[in-house]
Amino acid sequence: MEPKLKLMELVAIPVLLALLSLSNKANACPHVPCYFVFGDSLSDNGNNNNFPTLAKVNYPPYGIDFPQGPTGRFCNGRNMHDFIRLPFSLSQLLGFKDNIPAFATSRGRNIFNGVNYASGSAGIRNETGSNLGVCIPFNQQIKNHKTIISMITKLMGNYSATNLLLKQCIYSVQIGSNDYINNYFRPEFYETSRRFTLSKYATLLVQQLSLQLKTRYNYGARKFAVYGIGQIGCTPYAILMYGTNRPDCVSKLNKGATLFSNRLKPLIHQLNNNLTDAKFTYLNPSGGPDLATLVRDTSCCTIGGGGGELCLPDSKSCKNSSKYLFWDGVHPTEALNKIVANNAYTSESPLDASPLNIQLAMR
Repeated sequence: MEPKLKLMELVAIPVLLALLSLSNKANACPHVPCYFVFGDSLSDNGNNNNFPTLAKVNYPPYGIDFPQGPTGRFCNGRNMHDFIRLPFSLSQLLGFKDNIPAFATSRGRNIFNGVNYASGSAGIRNETGSNLGVCIPFNQQIKNHKTIISMITKLMGNYSATNLLLKQCIYSVQIGSNDYINNYFRPEFYETSRRFTLSKYATLLVQQLSLQLKTRYNYGARKFAVYGIGQIGCTPYAILMYGTNRPDCVSKLNKGATLFSNRLKPLIHQLNNNLTDAKFTYLNPSGGPDLATLVRDTSCCTIGGGGGELCLPDSKSCKNSSKYLFWDGVHPTEALNKIVANNAYTSESPLDASPLNIQLAMR
C-alpha cells in the first residue's frame, strides 16, 4: 500500500494544477505542460552566445528569417524545436505560445514551460567540441537541468508537485554528431580514432548515452524523444573537406552515423522494456522523401566563419532559402527543420519514429 500523502503534498498538488491551468490559458492549451531540450548546435537557441568559442552564431545572416533576428540559433529562422513547440500550418503540434527559453537566459516562472540546454559543438563525451572552444557537454546539460528542477521545486514549494509536473513533460535529445565531426574524425585534436574502431566507438557512445538517459529518468523524466544522427557525410562542408564518393557522399562519416543510429534503436526498445512507466521513442532526423525538391549540395550562405563551416558574418545569402537543404556548411535551413519536426510529431512510419511519434508519446 502506498504511503498517505503528507499535508504539504496535498497543498502543493492543487497549486500545481492551478499553475498548469494558468499556463494552458496563457499558452493556447499546450498538450504537455513543459518541453525540455538537450543537444548540440542543431538545437541551441542561444546558450553559446557569451562563450569564448567559434561555435556561436549571434550575428547576421543567422536569424534573417527569425522575428527576433540573430538569437544564437544555427539557422536562418526557426529550429526544429521551435516548430515542435509552436503551432504552424494546420498542425498545432505542442501548441505553446512562446519560444522555449535558453538555459543561459531562463528566469523566474518561464522555466515552468521548459528550458533549452543545448550547446553548439557539444557531444555525448565531455571532451567533444573543445577544439572550437567552450561548450556545454551533455553531462553538464543534465546537471543544469537538475538546477532547474531545484528552482521549480523552490517556486512550487514541494518536490512531489515538481515530480508530478516533470512526469508530464517531453524531454528531447538530439546529440552525437559532434562526437564524430568534432572528435573522432579530428585526430589532430583527439585520440579516439586511434583508440577505438568506428564500430567500437559507436557502441561506447550509445552505452554512455544510455547512462545519461537513465540519469534523467532518475530526475523524474518519463517521456523521451531521442534522435539518431543524420547523414553527416552529405553536408556541404564535409564534401568540401573530404571530397566525395557519391552516391555515399563522405562514406566514412555516414558510416559512423549509421553505426550510432543502428545501436540507438535497440537501446530505445530495451529502455521501454525495462522502464515500463516511461516512454522512449527513436526519431529519424533525415527528413525522408520530402527533401527531393531541395538544393542539397551547397549552402545558402557564404561559409568560412567559425571553424570554416559557419556563415561569414554579414555575408549575403541565397534569395530563397526555402528551396535549400543547408543554411551553412552543416546546419539545416528552416525549411528542413519544419519537415523534420512534422515527421517527428506526426509520422506513422517506423522509419521516421519508432515505436511511436511525439504526438502518441504524449498520451
